[in-house]
Amino acid sequence: MRKIGGYLAFFGGFAIILKFFDRVPRLLFWIYTWGDTVAWVIMVAFLVAGLAMLFLAPAPEEEVFETKPNEMTNKEENESIS
Repeated sequence: MRKIGGYLAFFGGFAIILKFFDRVPRLLFWIYTWGDTVAWVIMVAFLVAGLAMLFLAPAPEEEVFETKPNEMTNKEENESIS
């Protein structure tokens, strides 16, 4: 979910930045068929929805391994003490 949100936020922000340089990404060209106002609404919605998905999605769980004491290390420590 975080990955999809990242892509959505990237494309929304990228489209907004490119709009100021009069460039339109081919992937988002369809949003201009309804006019400039609707295109702005869609770009901002992409950005907001993407950021919400990115920050509100749970973080991926890390695998936690229990570390068991190494028997060789314990034997070596006991021998060095004696």
